[in-house]
Amino acid sequence: MGILTYTDEQTSPVLPARIFKASIVDSHNLMPKLLPDAIKSIEIIQGDGGAGSIKQINFAGGKSIFIPNQRFVKHQIHELDEKMLTYKYTLIEGNGISDKIEKVYYDIKFEGLPNGGTVAKMITTIYTRGDFEIKEEELKAGKEKVLGLYKVVEAYLVKNPDAYA
Repeated sequence: MGILTYTDEQTSPVLPARIFKASIVDSHNLMPKLLPDAIKSIEIIQGDGGAGSIKQINFAGGKSIFIPNQRFVKHQIHELDEKMLTYKYTLIEGNGISDKIEKVYYDIKFEGLPNGGTVAKMITTIYTRGDFEIKEEELKAGKEKVLGLYKVVEAYLVKNPDAYA
């Protein structure tokens, strides 16, 4: 088994609590509204949405924006802390999980910036099977798509200053 870990940071002019609530806590309601061509629905299929819960993201038109012909993904939530603004989960089924990749673990933290904005810090750990290696281009493409989702939520919050306040 191989393990690949990378980190990423994104800044936003939006306050940390607002972007955390919108993009993490209420994602099952907000994301399908903001991205109806990409996300059909997000369902909490086990638990109450907190630690131990499993979320299923169903893609619009039966296609993932990440991998063609992927209809859904499932995330197991390990931690969702609204006070510390941290979110930890594992991709357990669907997009990216295959005979080459066992699981993908995400550790996300939202922190305030002196200007009132946010820095979102994400550590991604990919557990591969055997000696499989992920190409740099594939990692970059995945990061860009995730950043695109983040920017859609940010744009919504900037345009709607009372939302998630």
